[in-house]
Amino acid sequence: MRPLFIGLISGTSMDGVDAALVDCSGPEPRLAATHKGEYSEELAARLRAAAQSKGECELAEAAALDAEVAAAFAETALALQGGAGCDADQIEAIGSHGQTLWHAPDAHPPHTVQIGSPARVAALSGMVTVGDFRAADMALGGQGAPLAPVFHQWLFGRSGETRAVVNIGGIANLSVLAGDGGVTGYDTGPGNTLLDSWARTCRGEAYDENGQWARSGQVNAGLLERLLSDDFFSAPAPKSTGPELFNLHWLERAGISDKAPEDVQATLLDLTAASIAGAVRVSCAGAALAVCGGGASNSFLMERLTANCPESSPVTTEAWGVHPDWVEAAGFALLARARLRREPGNEPAVTGASRALPLGGVFLPSPNHPGAPDARIGRP
Repeated sequence: MRPLFIGLISGTSMDGVDAALVDCSGPEPRLAATHKGEYSEELAARLRAAAQSKGECELAEAAALDAEVAAAFAETALALQGGAGCDADQIEAIGSHGQTLWHAPDAHPPHTVQIGSPARVAALSGMVTVGDFRAADMALGGQGAPLAPVFHQWLFGRSGETRAVVNIGGIANLSVLAGDGGVTGYDTGPGNTLLDSWARTCRGEAYDENGQWARSGQVNAGLLERLLSDDFFSAPAPKSTGPELFNLHWLERAGISDKAPEDVQATLLDLTAASIAGAVRVSCAGAALAVCGGGASNSFLMERLTANCPESSPVTTEAWGVHPDWVEAAGFALLARARLRREPGNEPAVTGASRALPLGGVFLPSPNHPGAPDARIGRP
């Protein structure tokens, strides 16, 4: 039987679930199929409200969202599995990141919340599910993020060549893949989260397609300088962040009331490009650079990133064999594979954890479910 794994993730855009089927039977993992599951508008709105509540979301609502997101994840996994023409019992495991509602790596104690119960996903899908990937790393003093550098190395690392990958999701993170197999990386700051929030606030649009609205504005140099002066950008790694810091309240404190909305959008786009470029110059100047995540499809953002990183000539990860929309989902499929094989899924140099260890808990479906695993996965 081919070793097949499904990866599931929903990012800070909270518009649905990305699902990737990864075939690990060859010398390198291969993306075999993909599927996009949509959240209802009502569920997406409730998720955004919970994430923006500064940790004050009511417990009953958080629990309900946990169950509803798990159902959406299971439905997406089943749609992917069925569309790919394979049976549930042919899938070794699902790797489910869940939906992040809160991430506080610098709190005391450090903590993070990803909803979408993996136990429910396993029960509803009939497939072994690995979830809760961040908690063990944080228990050992790590940030619990970013996890991407490890699977970026699995997907894109090349012996004898230093490469860099930037994932531009809601938050952007940089992975430096050394030619000797070493991995470093960290969150660089906002990716799409501020751009999307400002577009939603000012125009009622989920995002600024291809950066066209940003292109119509003018960068405000003073505002950009104030935004880049935030301590996060100069803080040493390991570091991770999220919308808990980079949100519209943070933006408003920088002084935007007298600015044209399109100029603010142009400035936010340059904030993303400039903060990524600054990290690249410090960590891997001149390395080949590929971009994945939603930001890779924003043509104006890619233009500005290229202008800020001319020595790296950024491309998308499609040039390296994986479409940028599916890299993260594929990565969580590979993290599930590592967990079943008891292999480390974190990199202490990235997260700051005291040691490497397998990540995630393993959840089995009912033994009477048609997709229940056989005995070889019965002792994860």
